[in-house]
Amino acid sequence: MKTQELDKAKVSTQKIQLVKGEFTPSEALDIVRSLIDEKINFHKIQRLQLWEGNHACNTNQLDGRIKELELEKEKTREFIAEMRTQGKNLMINGVLEIKIAN
Repeated sequence: MKTQELDKAKVSTQKIQLVKGEFTPSEALDIVRSLIDEKINFHKIQRLQLWEGNHACNTNQLDGRIKELELEKEKTREFIAEMRTQGKNLMINGVLEIKIAN
């Protein structure tokens, strides 16, 4: 029993393969846009929850992160549009890595 508990304690990182493969530009855009939009929505919900608790709260950090993600989404859209004009497919390898915070 103690050995199993120690083995579980040694696991400090978990990786999840979210996306892996070759995609058409349309498929790649849908995948990346969906992932980024989910993260943007997460931050918007956090911002709303903060505001509900205190209408005078500072949401600059969340606002900044939302803007960064919107810019990344636009850069990705432009890149994929260029690949579409060149008739190229795209490889996506999206791994989510989870670690214990210090």
